Amino acid sequence: MAEKARGPRPPRREVAPREDEGPDIGVEARIAAGVLLNAALEKRNGLDEALSYREVAALPPQDRAFARATAMAALRRLGEIDQILARRLKTKPSEPVMTILRVALAQTLVLETPAFAAVSTAVKLAERDAKTRPYKALVNAVLRTIGREGPGLTTAESNLPDWIAARWRATYGEPAVVGLALAGRDEPPTDLSVKPGIDAPALAESLDGFVLPGGSVRTGRRGDIAQWPGFDSGDWWVQDAAAAVPARLLAVRPGETALDMCAAPGGKTLQLAAAGASVVALDRSETRLKRLSANLARTGLSAETVAVPAEDWADPRVFDAVLLDAPCTATGTYRRNPEVLRATRPADVAKLADVQHRLLDIAAERVRPGGRLVYCVCSLEREEGETQILAFLRRNPAFRTVPADPAAVGAPPEALTPEGWLRILPSQWPEHGGLDGFFAARLERAS
Repeated sequence: MAEKARGPRPPRREVAPREDEGPDIGVEARIAAGVLLNAALEKRNGLDEALSYREVAALPPQDRAFARATAMAALRRLGEIDQILARRLKTKPSEPVMTILRVALAQTLVLETPAFAAVSTAVKLAERDAKTRPYKALVNAVLRTIGREGPGLTTAESNLPDWIAARWRATYGEPAVVGLALAGRDEPPTDLSVKPGIDAPALAESLDGFVLPGGSVRTGRRGDIAQWPGFDSGDWWVQDAAAAVPARLLAVRPGETALDMCAAPGGKTLQLAAAGASVVALDRSETRLKRLSANLARTGLSAETVAVPAEDWADPRVFDAVLLDAPCTATGTYRRNPEVLRATRPADVAKLADVQHRLLDIAAERVRPGGRLVYCVCSLEREEGETQILAFLRRNPAFRTVPADPAAVGAPPEALTPEGWLRILPSQWPEHGGLDGFFAARLERAS
């Protein structure tokens, strides 16, 4: 698949279908890929929910992994795939036919599946359903023509929904939008936060990875992480390098008290506990806190967990340090979760901004005099980041900004804003392979 501009590309991570399971296995895995793709396009968290659907859950593990990899590849390159198809189709066919074509092109153009296998299976898929059977010749012709003539030129920006691209263009400028689009085209590597006392370079070597500025280990390894070196001994936990920045920015010291609001799934709680703080992890979801508790047990770290909405927590305690990773649109995580760009709607930004406003004021009440507060979101939307802090400081004159030091917290130097906050973009650190998008600000309460 050609494009107007190309950025650094991490290794592709294809999960191939098994060759020893007979011809129907490939068809079933591709049906599952279509189910996952459509679920992701329909609603937020749709892909995760669809993993439990019969068409997906009944597959053997390797075929289930192939289905998910195919759906994710289709989501990352959906705009480009549709550009290619638009050149070959006089009129857009029904969604079931488009799903078959999208899944096939995700395999051949992104996952590098042999074209003959993808075309053959796509035709079989069309034959199976009365709604798509009349179009099997069309499916065959379109895919074979693309295979013979090539996909042609595509633009990475087409993978961004129009309204998202317009917002980012207005906020960050056209060159930045090109970089942001390129950052989302390929599956990112896996980042690990390393427990203090563990030799990070040695761990990185055992995982065929490297140590990032700030100390996170980055690896291109695939497969079951429970089988990776250091998992059973609790030496690390999975956490994007950008997601590790806010807890470093809070800079807790041994013996300090810390509150992690909206704590689950818990990577930041683990960081605070590993730094020696006495941590309370607060989250409204008891189910999500169970995952945090499991990671605490595995790593040998400790924290008090409380399953209650922040606004209903009646405990009178105040803390030396408070971390609020607020609910948000999560548009900064599109490298790992490309479905967020398709599932998010413009109204979601304003709705979640109201939630963040309320939680920031609640968090402020939990900061002792002389204590500090870090507010962060994994969103690229200004209303959820910079605008929130500007409004908060107007409402709360007892707080002031403490300028961040990007090098000290493992953030790209260009992430530092004129106000002293951090605005991390996925297009930053291309030499390291990029990272998720985040906003973080450190505030201090007057003594």
